Parts: sequence; structure tokens; C-alpha cells
Amino acid sequence: MKFNIPIYLTLFRLILIPFFVLSFYFPGEWSAFFTALIFLVAALTDILDGHLARRLKQTTRFGAFLDPVADKIMVTIALVLVTENYDAWWITIPAIIMISREIIISALREWMAEIGKRKNVAVSGIGKFKTIAQMTALTWLLWRPCDLVINAGLIMLYIATILTLWSMFQYLWVARKDLLDDGE
Repeated sequence: MKFNIPIYLTLFRLILIPFFVLSFYFPGEWSAFFTALIFLVAALTDILDGHLARRLKQTTRFGAFLDPVADKIMVTIALVLVTENYDAWWITIPAIIMISREIIISALREWMAEIGKRKNVAVSGIGKFKTIAQMTALTWLLWRPCDLVINAGLIMLYIATILTLWSMFQYLWVARKDLLDDGE
């Protein structure tokens, strides 16, 4: 397997994870800023690696596997940290919905691949908007410099939650016949 720029960006995102977690727990007034900055850099590399892979025609099987793994790990950790920081049900419930959706859709994609229909549940436009809203919300909720940014982050978190549910139901709807077929 040949490594390329998109794969290096994805690996960089994985390397950022321990620094992301450490910065969250680091004492001091700059901790939240650096935590949000690391998360933002990771989010931007997520956008950039996919764009470069397509533009430079450097898509690989390994990259197709690794990119969503890196994304899901970073987002799940961010959701857990935000939930811990705010310690409020109105943050915990969207986090549970988002993490649950990722597990459900990952399982659905794996199962659809097993039956040869993986392309039926490829990433949709709604899924991309969900990711943008989610990354924005998490960046703002991790940074939390003032009430305005926190409130904007909460609004984006709920927009991301609605898009999360919408995209999940969209994927399940597309796969419904295969899911409900008894194979007879």
C-alpha cells in the first residue's frame, strides 16, 4: 500500500486525539481555546483529506476505511468531553443520539456491504450538512469564550441533532426493503 497526502492527513488527525484530550484536562485559562483549536484543525483536515483524495485521484481502500474511523473517534471523544464539561441533560441527550446514530449507520453500512449494496447507503448531502453542523457546534462548545458562543454552539448542536436523525432515517428508509426482507 502506498501512503499519500490524504492518508497522512487522516493519520495526523488520529495523532491529534491524545493532545486533544490532554488539552481539555490541562488546567489554565487557555485550555478551552487550545482544545477547540485542535478539534477545529482535525475537522479541517477531515474536509481537506477527502477533497484531496478525490481531486488528486488518490482514493485508496485504506483511506476509505481510515477516514471515517478517525472522524468518528474524534467526534465521539468531543461529544463525551462536551457532555462531561456541561453536565446537563440537554447536552447529554443530543450526544447520545449522535453516538447511537454513528453506531447504527456503521452497522448498516457494514451489513449492506455484505449483501453487495454498500453504495445504497453512501454518504448523502444531509450527512455532509450534519457533519458541518456537528463540527461547528462542538468547536464552539469546546471553546466557550462567552455566553454568545455557547448559545450559538447549543443551537448548532440541536441543528446537528435534527440532521443526525434525518440522515439516519434517510439511510434506514433506503435500506428498508433489504432490512425487512426475510430472504425467502
